[in-house]
Amino acid sequence: QVQLVESGGGLVQAGGTLRLSCAASGNIATISTMAWYRQTPEKQRELVARINSGGTTNYADSVKGRFTISRDNAKNTIYLQMNSLRPEDAGVYYCNAVGWYNYWGQGTQVTVSS
Repeated sequence: QVQLVESGGGLVQAGGTLRLSCAASGNIATISTMAWYRQTPEKQRELVARINSGGTTNYADSVKGRFTISRDNAKNTIYLQMNSLRPEDAGVYYCNAVGWYNYWGQGTQVTVSS
């Protein structure tokens, strides 16, 4: 099993920044790809950014150039640096890890005021 704990969400004004963290524990040697997803009441959970074990990243078009996903293997943690936040970036952000199974964190709320 893998456990994921997110932190760093909160309320920010449009144009502001937040950094989300996701710490993994448990059977972390099985993890290949980790990612951040976002869910709102209007939309299904959607991919925001992904990073694989080799460090290759990919992003949703809506966040390219503003968000950066990174990985600290020594701390078993991934981060999502979110800059120039927009109201449409708001939602519950979930950390995801793909190993033997698909694992999810509990989510952290991001609210962006206009």
